[in-house]
Amino acid sequence: MRAVVQDEYGEAHDVLRVAEIDPPTIGADEVLLRVHAAGVDRGVWHLMAGVPYPARLATGLRRPKTPVRGREVAGRVESVGAAVTTVHPGDEVFGICEGAFAEFAPAKAAKLVARPENVTPVQAAATTVSALTALQALRDNAKVQAGQSVLVIGASGGVGSFAVQIAKARGARVTGVCGTGKVDLVRELGADDVLDYTKQDIADGGHRYDVIIDTGGHRTVRRLRRALTPRGCVVIVGSETGGRILGGFQRGLWAPLMSPFVSQRLTSLVSSERQADLRELADLAASGAITAAIDRTFPLEQTADAIQYMQDGRVRGKVVVTI
Repeated sequence: MRAVVQDEYGEAHDVLRVAEIDPPTIGADEVLLRVHAAGVDRGVWHLMAGVPYPARLATGLRRPKTPVRGREVAGRVESVGAAVTTVHPGDEVFGICEGAFAEFAPAKAAKLVARPENVTPVQAAATTVSALTALQALRDNAKVQAGQSVLVIGASGGVGSFAVQIAKARGARVTGVCGTGKVDLVRELGADDVLDYTKQDIADGGHRYDVIIDTGGHRTVRRLRRALTPRGCVVIVGSETGGRILGGFQRGLWAPLMSPFVSQRLTSLVSSERQADLRELADLAASGAITAAIDRTFPLEQTADAIQYMQDGRVRGKVVVTI
């Protein structure tokens, strides 16, 4: 089968190549998917580049243990393991796997759900890791309630675009933060207000929010607190600060350490791959409450271009690789 493989850590165009490899074998609790589409999320870049460095303790110190990247997947079940009873060959599903940038990929049956008929494979592939992260940040960490004010930093990105929609679905008043060229998109996603960070200081203390979801900003936790109500909650979802040692985890580590000493709740999130949450996302997508904002699709042969496009910060919503 055709797959995008890497033999060493590095940037996309330096280490990724398309190759013919054997189809994967599956375990008793796994299924083999014929991949239709694979989402591109920032976690894919971190795994590919091997940063922050401590992550290599799990992914391989000198070179990746898993040669095929890609986690967000939509496809058709080709075969199932001996212990799998929840899905069957021919089922159209989406969810999380290892090795989605390939014609076939193995996946745990417990990390897949049925794809709604009114959701395309491209939309479904985009509605997995990013939407899962947004859902858990709002529901579990922030415990967002109807009528609360929510500020989403990075509202035009993968996680942020879903955070705007999910917060609106939960009855919140949403303010999105993005750059000048992405203001219209964030409005289309349903944000009540949009702040252009190139023109406005969101942490000037002039307006305070019950919840702040920071999906990749560079503001310190101390500065974010200036935009938070006295009993409000910050959720640090991601960041590209911290260098190659701590990477985006620096602020995420600092927030919960500071939280016991202030009146506000300062939290960070590493999303959990729960099937029940994937089902909730499927229901939201089927009802039209959330829709993946697709910027561009790339063919499998251009996976490196897709990852670089995301990494350059040009994406409006999500990028998806089609197979």
